[in-house]
Amino acid sequence: MATLVQNEGEQTRSAPGPVRPPEQRRNVAVDAYRGFVMLLMMGEVLGFANIAASHPNSFFWHILGFNQSHVEWTGMSLHDTIQPSFTFLVGVALPYSLRSRLRHGATFRSMLGHTLWRSVLLVFLGFFLRSIHSPMTNFTFEDTLTQIGLGYSFAFLLTYARPRWQWTAFAAILVGYWFAWALYPAPGPDFPWAAVGVPPEWHRHLLSGFSAHWNKNSNLGQAFDVWFLNHFRRPEPFLFNDGGYLTLSFIPTLGTMILGLVAGRWFLQAEPKIPLRRFFLAAATLMAAGLFFHVTGICPIVKRIWTPAWTLWSGGVCFLCLAVFSWFIDERNHRRFAFPLVVVGINSIAAYLFAHLFEDFVQSSFRTHLGDSVLTLFGASLEPLVLGSLTLGVYWLLLFWMFRNKVFLRI
Repeated sequence: MATLVQNEGEQTRSAPGPVRPPEQRRNVAVDAYRGFVMLLMMGEVLGFANIAASHPNSFFWHILGFNQSHVEWTGMSLHDTIQPSFTFLVGVALPYSLRSRLRHGATFRSMLGHTLWRSVLLVFLGFFLRSIHSPMTNFTFEDTLTQIGLGYSFAFLLTYARPRWQWTAFAAILVGYWFAWALYPAPGPDFPWAAVGVPPEWHRHLLSGFSAHWNKNSNLGQAFDVWFLNHFRRPEPFLFNDGGYLTLSFIPTLGTMILGLVAGRWFLQAEPKIPLRRFFLAAATLMAAGLFFHVTGICPIVKRIWTPAWTLWSGGVCFLCLAVFSWFIDERNHRRFAFPLVVVGINSIAAYLFAHLFEDFVQSSFRTHLGDSVLTLFGASLEPLVLGSLTLGVYWLLLFWMFRNKVFLRI
C-alpha cells in the first residue's frame, strides 16, 4: 500500500516500501554558538595577552588581553566561557541525536554501545593532546575532551529520564559535591603553600573563611589527584597541577552537560518556536544563584576547579548566549551572518584538533616564507596579531574546504 509523505506542506505519493525518515533541519543557532566558542579557542593565536604586555598603559589591549586569558582563580573572563559552553552544547545536542537515532531504528543497546565508545575515545583523545610534548603518555584528566568523556555516558542515560529526575540529578551532583568539599579540612595558617605550587605572589588570590575550602591545591580534589594520578606511570610523582585543575571536576562538569540537555529538550518541545523566555529566565536564575553563593561565601565562583557556584553561574551564561544567538539568528532571521560561525561549529572536533596540532607548523611556515619584514609590518609589538590572524585564516579556510566537501569529523 502506498504511503503518503508530507514535506513542507505538500503531500506526494511515494512508491511502496519502507519510509525513509525525514531529514531534520540543523539548529543553526546552536551551530553558530558552537562556532563562536571554537573561534574563541582558536583565537588564542592572536596573542592579545602578549600585545597587552607590550602596551601596559593601553586600556584597549588590557581588556582584550584579559578576555583572552583565564582568570587566576575567582571570577570569569570571556576566555573562561569556552569550556562550559562547549560542554553545555554537548548536552544540547544529546536530545537531537537521540531523536534522530530513534527515527532511524536504533536500539537502546546499540546507542549505549556507541555512547560508551565515544566516551572512551574522548578520554583517550584528551590523553593524546596532553602528551604532544611529553616523553611518555601523560595520563591527566583535566583536558576538556577528557572531562566531557568521563561524564558523557551518564548524560546520555539521563536523556531517557523524566525532567524532574534530570533536575534531581543536577541538584544531587552540586549539593553532594559541595558537601564533600565542605567536609574536607580547609588549609590552616601553617599550610605549606610552596610545596603545592602556590608562590608567595599568588597569595592575594587565596580565599579566607569558609571559602578557604576551595583554595588552590589544598582541597579535596588535590588530595584525590595525589592519590589517583600516582597510580599511572609517570616521569616523576604527581604533586600538584600548576593551574589547580582537577580530575574530579568532571562531576560538576556533568552538571553543566545536564543543563545543556535541558536546553535541548526545551528546543524540541517548543518546535518550531524558540523558547526564548525559558532560556532568559534560566539564565537569570542560574546566574543569580551562583552570584549569591559566591558573595555569601558559601561557595566561590572558580572555573579552574569547577565549583558548584561556577556550574550555576557559567550555566546561566550559556543559557544567555544560547538565547541571544537564537534570537538574532532564528527570531530576527539573520542566518546569513551566521555562516562563518556555522562553518566552524559544524566541525568542532576538527577545529579543536587544528588549534592543538597545527599551530606550530602553520606559524613556522609563515615565518619561513613571509619573514619578519612582513610580520612586523605594523610594528614588532603587533607581530602576534598579524601572525595569529594569518593562522586563524588558515584554520577557517581548512574548515570551509571540509564544509564544502561535506567532510565532517565525528566521534
